[in-house]
Amino acid sequence: MPVLEVICSLFGWFCLYLVFRCTFIQRGPEWNCRLVTLSHGVLISLLTAYVLFVDGPWLFTHAGTDNTVLQTFAMAVCLGYFLFDMGWCVRYHTEGPIMLAHHTASIVGILLALFMGVSGCETCGVIFGSELTNPLLQTRWFLRQLGLYNSLLGDAVDLLFILLFATVRVGVGSVMFYCELTSPRTTLIMKLGGVAMYGLAWVFMVDIARFGYKKSRAKYRRWRENHKLKEIKAQKLDGLSDKSD
Repeated sequence: MPVLEVICSLFGWFCLYLVFRCTFIQRGPEWNCRLVTLSHGVLISLLTAYVLFVDGPWLFTHAGTDNTVLQTFAMAVCLGYFLFDMGWCVRYHTEGPIMLAHHTASIVGILLALFMGVSGCETCGVIFGSELTNPLLQTRWFLRQLGLYNSLLGDAVDLLFILLFATVRVGVGSVMFYCELTSPRTTLIMKLGGVAMYGLAWVFMVDIARFGYKKSRAKYRRWRENHKLKEIKAQKLDGLSDKSD
């Protein structure tokens, strides 16, 4: 297992956090940690996209195969980040049990893939699907902090996040999950890990669907109220014009 790469990754993400702390002195620890999370989300999404779609092999046909050098590097970078973020979350008590379970499952899954030297293909696929929507999630948080969330930009970020999560993490993730379960090369323990990650994805999907429904309902209610106010104002104006005539 590339222990040195994981240690270097953990040290690198921690140093980036310290840089953000020194740069944004007026901000709290969560602001700086989310900047690290945003940086990791962008970097690992690009890296795993290259691993999956350019370097190969194809994850839908090569589940359970030996890890390539680039797959190992991508998993080491991601594992270092998850170790950093898990330690930070435990230190500041900012996340609930579901997110901590997600972090734990991710750490264990990547550790197993690195230790056994196989299944790097589907592990990178899970990382790509999981982290692709993460920059949008962090952008949403930053918009809230800056008072810009209740705007067209905030609505666009939420809509894109829901669409990406549903199509990539649940839609494409279901196909990848099936390929992993039916692959004769994938070990039983990795299949069980896939079940855990797929189950967590659906837990998140249910929460996101509830959020989307509540937000759409609230938007529609505000639209109806504004529409009624406009009608009332129009009626008052018509009444005034009739009296003047």
